[in-house]
Amino acid sequence: MHKIFFVTAAIAAISSINPVWADSDIEALRKQVEALKKDYEQRINALENRLKQSEEKAQLAQQKVEHVAEKVEKTKTTSRTGQRNFNPEISLILDGRYADFNNDSDAYKLPGFALGNEAGLGEEGFSIGHTELTISANADDKFYGKATLAIHDHEGETETDLEEAYIQTLGLGHGLTLKAGRFYSAIGYLNEQHEHLWDFADAPLIYRGLFGDQLRDDGLQVTYVAPTDTFMQIGTELFRGDRFPGGGSHDGVGAWTVFANIGGDIGIEHSWQLGLNHWRENDVDDRTSGGHSHEGAAAETSSYSGDSKISSLDLVYKWAPNGNPTSQNFKLQFEYFDLREDGSITMLNSGPPEEFSTYDGQKDGWYAQAIYQFKPHWRTGIRYDRLSSNNKGSDEDVLAEAGLDDEGHTPERYSAMLEWLPSEYSRIRLQYNRDDSYEDADNQVFLQYTLSLGSHGAHQF
Repeated sequence: MHKIFFVTAAIAAISSINPVWADSDIEALRKQVEALKKDYEQRINALENRLKQSEEKAQLAQQKVEHVAEKVEKTKTTSRTGQRNFNPEISLILDGRYADFNNDSDAYKLPGFALGNEAGLGEEGFSIGHTELTISANADDKFYGKATLAIHDHEGETETDLEEAYIQTLGLGHGLTLKAGRFYSAIGYLNEQHEHLWDFADAPLIYRGLFGDQLRDDGLQVTYVAPTDTFMQIGTELFRGDRFPGGGSHDGVGAWTVFANIGGDIGIEHSWQLGLNHWRENDVDDRTSGGHSHEGAAAETSSYSGDSKISSLDLVYKWAPNGNPTSQNFKLQFEYFDLREDGSITMLNSGPPEEFSTYDGQKDGWYAQAIYQFKPHWRTGIRYDRLSSNNKGSDEDVLAEAGLDDEGHTPERYSAMLEWLPSEYSRIRLQYNRDDSYEDADNQVFLQYTLSLGSHGAHQF
């Protein structure tokens, strides 16, 4: 507009100075003025149109927000009144395998460790493995529930077991989450994962020796995630304490755990997580374990009473090119456990009188494994396990019968596997173990299939 004013003033000045000479130029200047006016009018109209379009888009966005908010409010109201359809997520994990062992699987042992639960090699030949049926759903906007029924073969018979049944809070706020019921403990990295998520067909030796494959119990879990850029989680669990490696009947809290996890990213391709854990039960009462058989005789059964505590450390590192693990990725996983016990051992089928010994138990072990997905549908991995024990007592014969004598041997095992994964819902795995857990080394071969039918939740780190 300043430019138009200047040109108009110039026309007036020229006209007053030299009217004859200016007549030829005034018309040209007027045309320029008209062109400038037209150009400015077009720009102003364009700006007005853009402003109008922006206002219309903002109004439309506001209408969408109000519509979504209305739907959310209706959902909450319906949930509170219970007038909604029950639509749970149902998942069926089909697991089957063929296993071949050089040694007698019924005579399996880990020198220095009294095995509990079902801590053996499993069925030889064809078996259904570990099949799971899981039902889960949000009850409302406050609680989530999950139940898992496990089906497996044991000593030639098909058994079912209520593996998990718990409720968990949703949106509690302040980084807090509560879980109550029967669930896998958060101690260690692998323990919380269901068996079909493992990278190998069997558990690490230290899990087999301490937990009978996995630690689960009835109780309450509280976790807190800090509002930091680096992942930081702390938690505690209060358990009934009557499941291995605990034992006995407890009216209140029989066992408890504390755990902490910290992790983060290094660039876009690398990530890591470190965990520290501790489990303790100060009043283990009559924890039953299977001992060792001698010269074809039936295996002895022992009972432990006393205090028990386990401390552990776990470390996981992951790599994926450009942060995308779909076609190629690598994982390195390490866990170390240390068990200390102070009490007494009683042989249950030795008497009367029953054989008895004081017991000061010290056991530890670790495993390390590396998994590499080298193509979109192919993975391979290796694993190494090693255990050690230094158990003492007043009667060495009782300790030996209970399986607590290391027999001068250090259990260790080498494993390798190759997997074909047509999709995230199916897997065929071939695995070989060279198991030096006892004097006669055992060559073990597994051929396993795993299919996931139904809902498929996200996996943990």
